[in-house]
Amino acid sequence: MVVIRGGRVVDPGHLDGIYDIYISEGRIVDIAAPSAGAASSPAVTEEIQAAGKIVTPGLIDMHVHLREPGYEYKETIATGCLAAACGGFTAVCPMPNTEPVNDRAEVCRFMISQAAASGVGVRVLPIGAISRDQEGKDLAEFAGLKEAGAVAVSDDGKPVSDDLLMRRAMEYAKGFGLPVISHCEVVSLAAGGAMNEGLASTRLGLAGIPNAAERIMVERDIALCELTGAALHIAHVSARESVRAIREAKKRGVPVTAETAPHFFMLTDEAVGEYDTAAKVNPPLRSEADREAVCEGLADGTIDAIASDHAPHSVMEKEVEFDLAANGISGLETSLALSLSLVRRNLISISRLVEAMSLAPARILGLPGGLAVGGPADITVIDPDMAWRVDAASFRSLGKNTPFDRWELQGKAVLTMVGGRVVYYGLAPGAGRCR
Repeated sequence: MVVIRGGRVVDPGHLDGIYDIYISEGRIVDIAAPSAGAASSPAVTEEIQAAGKIVTPGLIDMHVHLREPGYEYKETIATGCLAAACGGFTAVCPMPNTEPVNDRAEVCRFMISQAAASGVGVRVLPIGAISRDQEGKDLAEFAGLKEAGAVAVSDDGKPVSDDLLMRRAMEYAKGFGLPVISHCEVVSLAAGGAMNEGLASTRLGLAGIPNAAERIMVERDIALCELTGAALHIAHVSARESVRAIREAKKRGVPVTAETAPHFFMLTDEAVGEYDTAAKVNPPLRSEADREAVCEGLADGTIDAIASDHAPHSVMEKEVEFDLAANGISGLETSLALSLSLVRRNLISISRLVEAMSLAPARILGLPGGLAVGGPADITVIDPDMAWRVDAASFRSLGKNTPFDRWELQGKAVLTMVGGRVVYYGLAPGAGRCR
């Protein structure tokens, strides 16, 4: 039996205190005060000393791009899982914009099998496509996707522009208990835009994307959510108007949830600087007022979850003219530390952070969540004080594209455990583990 000893266990609404967690055969067998010992059990064979650390339910990143099949030069499922483990994530949900698109059971099963073959151990829970080939014309086979292991459907990267198709998608998905994750963007308003529409885009002479391109689609999908009663999840919220619309919808009891990504609460469009393609994302980095609204939305629960929107790209897709560069940030290995900065600035509590990075994604996707006796031992141990410097060249991910390269950060996952197996160990030598 393994015991994680003496850490501050934070499981929102359940536990917040110093506990020992006992693990056997992949499951939690007891959670006890340090002086109590396990209620019943075989002998402890391994101890992981977690004093001074924060022990949480395993972090879940519900929005990543692992690029396989089809774009293995950007990322493979194996390298993506390594990056996830290093970032403290016990489970990740890859979006379907692969080649072929994950719009059928065979692709979904392939993703899961590749994760198993990688041997890393991080759980891969695919998101199936809403429409065939993500073309927005015909619905994908939700039944087959669900049976193969998909936990939600989305055409992320492409909005479903056809109103009726989106309505049918919500009605169809509701029947299978699948949440619909919406990429909210009005294509005609965003077309040709390379960054946020504002002073920075004017200064740089780049075409801008207005907040309205996101807001209009958010409001449309909320209206469809009210009409159908289906579970709607808004991906990568970036605009203050979107935050306001989601907040008002929740007050009316609409079953809508939302996520944002660290770059939207850490950066503004000024990060583009002099055409820095590392800061090119979709939706684009917005204004300071938008960044503040996203922080407020996280603090009051309007935005339920933090997801990295991990989007690795190769050098040849980023080191080009800004207009031509691919959108996206390699985010799995910096997401936790950037999010912890919200706690240090007293914008959210550590409990709220754990809620946003673990319990909320589990709840939205219908997965087991929290630390429960008898439940799977999916656990993340965080050193909140560890100072480290981002070195993109050393990322486990193949994607080195990040605007946070060389940033000095504080806080890091030092142990990631999935089903009782340690898949990442970053404690200092001799500091934490003994047999």
